[in-house]
Amino acid sequence: MLLCGLGMAFAQPETVSVDNPYGVGALWAQSDLVTKTVLLILAVMSIGSWYILITKLLQQAKIVRQSRDAKDKFWAAPTVREGAEGLGKDSPFRYLAEAGLDASGKHTKLQKHIGLHDWVTLSIERAVEKVQGAQQQGLAFLAAVSSTAPFVGLFGTVWGIYHALTAIGVAGQASIDKVAGPVGEALIMTAIGLAVAVPALLGYNWLARRNKAAIDEVQSFGDDLHTALLAQSGH
Repeated sequence: MLLCGLGMAFAQPETVSVDNPYGVGALWAQSDLVTKTVLLILAVMSIGSWYILITKLLQQAKIVRQSRDAKDKFWAAPTVREGAEGLGKDSPFRYLAEAGLDASGKHTKLQKHIGLHDWVTLSIERAVEKVQGAQQQGLAFLAAVSSTAPFVGLFGTVWGIYHALTAIGVAGQASIDKVAGPVGEALIMTAIGLAVAVPALLGYNWLARRNKAAIDEVQSFGDDLHTALLAQSGH
């Protein structure tokens, strides 16, 4: 009996799993329509930010490969036309080359009143601007998320605290266990807003720097292409 009693005394207590009453799941289950809407907005912002971040990284890696192809293949060709045909159909460098060729080949009628040098320059600059616009797509969304997500989360916190204090006032109990839970749940909204905004801000700054380097490559190619087109046409 003595050994049995000692065994029971030193036996490990049985572990009982208890759901977290103050987590995100509890916040969603106990929240009203406004809080659920704020959570959904933050979720959409987060998913959209990560989608843009991943797709833009892949796009920028692709344009780096296309830039290497342009250096290796385009300038090794005997003519601008053959060099353009040696690049991929979706290459922005091929798009610039074809825009320059089209401008130099259609310098007729009213366009003849504009010097060939100026006409080719305008055409290449417009093509570069279109490529630049395509590269910057999505960055505005990241900038908007980084600046608005904290305020969306703060709105959810203020709304949650308001309803928590209202419920406490109706219940007539203001003990720490009655206040800490609802207020803690409301503060989760601010944390979620910051968790959405910080990656969007860092991603925007990183992508903007990489974009600038890619556009510089495109502009340099455009300048060299302009010189090659004028030399090929005898100007």
